[in-house]
Amino acid sequence: MAFKFNGFGASASGAAPKQQKKKMTAKEEAIDLAKTLAYAVAIALVLRFFLFQPFNIPSGSMKPDLLVGDFLFVSKPAYGYSRASLIWPLTRLPIHGRILAHEPKRGDVIVFKNRKDGNKDYIKRLIGLPGDEIRMVEGRLYINGKPVKKEFAGMVTATCDGRPAEIPSYRETLDDGVSYIVNECYGDRGPLDNVGPYRVPAGHFFMMGDNRDQSQDSRVIERVGYIPEEDLVGKAERLFFSVDGHKARFWQVWKWPFAIRYNRIFKAVR
Repeated sequence: MAFKFNGFGASASGAAPKQQKKKMTAKEEAIDLAKTLAYAVAIALVLRFFLFQPFNIPSGSMKPDLLVGDFLFVSKPAYGYSRASLIWPLTRLPIHGRILAHEPKRGDVIVFKNRKDGNKDYIKRLIGLPGDEIRMVEGRLYINGKPVKKEFAGMVTATCDGRPAEIPSYRETLDDGVSYIVNECYGDRGPLDNVGPYRVPAGHFFMMGDNRDQSQDSRVIERVGYIPEEDLVGKAERLFFSVDGHKARFWQVWKWPFAIRYNRIFKAVR
């Protein structure tokens, strides 16, 4: 094989010239970018429908476990799939029932569609299963005639009716061992502290907020009431972000270093 000097070093005269990559035109680059974005959107939609849906906490009805400004993932496979699993406006389709359905457990924190409030997403704790009798007596929760264990957990500073206040908090423990803290803005004298009995219909569930006196939940039949099984979106699993709305809005990225609640990121929902 013959060699020749090319000014920088020897090379084989029989070697094939290296092909240069064809430069894409502006139109081809635009098409390639559009395809990439379409793939990304398709993957995001598939993940949102089949696996996890992001959800942000808009109100204080689940304090102290969940705070306004928390962002969490909702597990879709936990309870199976229904029209509530779809994205708006498909959630209004006349589709009934669930596929791959799994029974929720008492104490689960669940995102569901509230038909009585424009099909909006609500998040509450599951208290009553189908057939259960639920009632509140002087702030004490009763399930099927049996009082739920309730222990004083201390006084806390909370927002009640838009104003700061020192209020009592309690630890409730259900028969299945699920334990959580509830806040009582009005002690045992709130408007929803002596209500019931409620008999949960078949195929429905009874939901309550942990912030007992600041929660619109199944105790208010005309606003929420019993939740049909097909309206369950999924189980709240874990926080992935949290920002204090008093210090910064979600879109005010430049304020995040001072507004992010770092100790809440990746916190499990219990």
